[in-house]
Amino acid sequence: MKVRRNKKQVPSFRKLLKTSKVKLENKLKNKQFKQQSTLKKYRKEQRKLRQAVKDAVSKKPIPLEDPKEKRPGKRIEREEKEEEEALPLDMMDEDDLQLMKDLGQRASFLTRDLSSSEPVHARKRKHERVIDKYEKIPRTLQTAPEKELIHLLPIKDKSGIIPQTREKPVIDSNQDEEDQEEMEPEEEITEEPIKELTLEEHLIERKKKLQEKKIRIAALASAILSDPESNIKKLKELRSMLMEQDPDVAVTVRKLVIVSLMELFKDITPSYKIRPLTEAEKSTKIRKETQKLREFEEGLVSQYKFYLENLEQMVKDWKQRKLKKSNVVSLKAYKGLAEVAVKSLCELLVALPHFNFHNNIIVLIVPLMNDMSKLISEMCCEAVKTLFKQDKLGQASLGVIKVISGFVKGRNYEVRPEMLKTFLCLRIKEVEVKKDTEDTNKQKKFMTFKEKRKTLSRMQRKWKKAEEKLERELREAEASENTEKKLKLHTETLNIVFVTYFRILKKAQRSPLLPAVLEGLAKFAHLINVEFFDDLLVVLHSLIESGDLSYQESLHCVQTAFHVLSGQGDVLNIDPMKFYTHLYKTLFKLHAGATNEGVEIVLQCLDVMLTKRRKQVSQQRALAFIKRLCTLALHVLPNSSIGILATNRILMHTFPKTDLLLDNESQGSGVFLPELDEPEYCNAQNTALWELHALRRHYHPIVQRFAAHLIAGAPSEGSEALKPELSRRSASELFEAYSMAAMTFNPPVESSNSKRKVTDRG
Repeated sequence: MKVRRNKKQVPSFRKLLKTSKVKLENKLKNKQFKQQSTLKKYRKEQRKLRQAVKDAVSKKPIPLEDPKEKRPGKRIEREEKEEEEALPLDMMDEDDLQLMKDLGQRASFLTRDLSSSEPVHARKRKHERVIDKYEKIPRTLQTAPEKELIHLLPIKDKSGIIPQTREKPVIDSNQDEEDQEEMEPEEEITEEPIKELTLEEHLIERKKKLQEKKIRIAALASAILSDPESNIKKLKELRSMLMEQDPDVAVTVRKLVIVSLMELFKDITPSYKIRPLTEAEKSTKIRKETQKLREFEEGLVSQYKFYLENLEQMVKDWKQRKLKKSNVVSLKAYKGLAEVAVKSLCELLVALPHFNFHNNIIVLIVPLMNDMSKLISEMCCEAVKTLFKQDKLGQASLGVIKVISGFVKGRNYEVRPEMLKTFLCLRIKEVEVKKDTEDTNKQKKFMTFKEKRKTLSRMQRKWKKAEEKLERELREAEASENTEKKLKLHTETLNIVFVTYFRILKKAQRSPLLPAVLEGLAKFAHLINVEFFDDLLVVLHSLIESGDLSYQESLHCVQTAFHVLSGQGDVLNIDPMKFYTHLYKTLFKLHAGATNEGVEIVLQCLDVMLTKRRKQVSQQRALAFIKRLCTLALHVLPNSSIGILATNRILMHTFPKTDLLLDNESQGSGVFLPELDEPEYCNAQNTALWELHALRRHYHPIVQRFAAHLIAGAPSEGSEALKPELSRRSASELFEAYSMAAMTFNPPVESSNSKRKVTDRG
């Protein structure tokens, strides 16, 4: 006969590791509760058994012997009368008398109460069932539970092996009940209300507890930092403080532990990724130092994983807004804990892009970039931007771009525009993508011995040999970050970025993501494949003509179109006149209000459209733009006026014949039409830049300086020439330098009162 084995597997060490302190406490409580419930059931059964036995004893038939002694009152008198009427006992034989006594003890009819209307055997059967039920239970249960046996080591004798056992003492249930009854009033006595502390005393007590926890955290952290390999187990002890149960200091302690662990992992983590050991590596014998290093790496990866899981759980608790049974942390405190957890995840995302579980952190951070909380969303977006700026190779950037692209597509393009604006921080250079695949695959060829002998002397050949040897060694050392790998990663990243942009242009043209898409296309347009240029320009023009775009979105469309045409699009025979017309029309939509920031995009567009494409721009077009820009300079803030005047200065240098606008005498036929939106046909040559004289009396000194400089013909030398700090800066740089975002002038404007005092003294 086969013995059936228990198929239940023993839990592994890793599974036991995952069991937290809280889970162990819950398991212990459940075990105690089960023991108490079974004990209560056992006591209840004992009580029922005792009651049934009592009932059975009370219902036993009363013997007919000595009726006068056992029957009280009227019943005794009635029986005495019956005895008088009965036959005398001396007239009966002894055998008959004994038979009658025996029958009397067994007879149920004679002993039954005839006043009852029940059937004759009804009660008897009912009570017999109860008795039979409990008769089946072993008799020992009525007095005490069956004693358990403890198996001891057996003794071997001549006769054979003699098993040895010992009884395990069991507490009597009755005594246990009495003890419990005695304990109940004691518990009630011990549960006296604790003396309530005042607010001041409570704060002092909390401060004291918090100080103790801080000292403990600092001691553990310093021990780990001093010798990480030896004290790696203390990481677990420090991480267990994330489950702090004291409600007074739980939130603060958890925040401190989160930040402490984050800084520790940043310091003790190696600069390489730790991979799991193979079976062959585990079986081989190694030195003690190597074994110690392996244990450190395994412990570090394990604790880092658990730490990330704890942070993820904190964010989930905040998202779900469900109060836990422990009730240690309130719902309001969940947000603060989640913010600290997200901040730590962002720090680890930027600091440890090479280490394990980096992709898991990316998957956690990307959805939080679209969070309803502005603080958390900005925190995650800034972390991703920093990662893009620091990532030299492009491996981490590619991972983030893949997750963002999938997330945007999964949400049907209903995400925050800030998510796509992070793409602008990608470190992708033009040279790395412009190279053909044939050129990138070609390795540097070294000179052959014959070539060296023909062209180099003996000493030069010796130096060349040493140089080539050194170059080979350097190439092997830098094999991980070679140009080919970087080029491949950047190409794949750009493909995903452009796929995301083109999807939005095609399917979500009225989406709030459009400005971010157009801005991104404007930056990376020179890297787009030439095959897409025609289709892209048609889409951009149709967007502008639809009239659904804001001034900023339409400016981005123009900027993107000219970035496309200024790069590889030079070879294409495309007339962008419609984009010039649109920009000329859009200029008057800008003013000193909210649209003032749009001037920066205008300055970038003018640089690409007029300065860099000077050969394709006619004189009429240049004159029209200079005139309209001078008019616009009167309507905007000082920093925008400075940028516009700086652009006019560059245009007057680029197109020298535009100085005719400084002359009052009109040349040619026709009258200037300022309201016409066609720069080629507005007759700008028949007007003058009278706006410069108004700007010469501007309240901002730099605007005054630029106006006077342009009136003088924008000279490079002389008294009207600009200072180097103004002339060497581009229009966009001047716009940023004199920005009024801080609500201050740069340089400060003198007040009218101070001017009056100076004149009075004079």
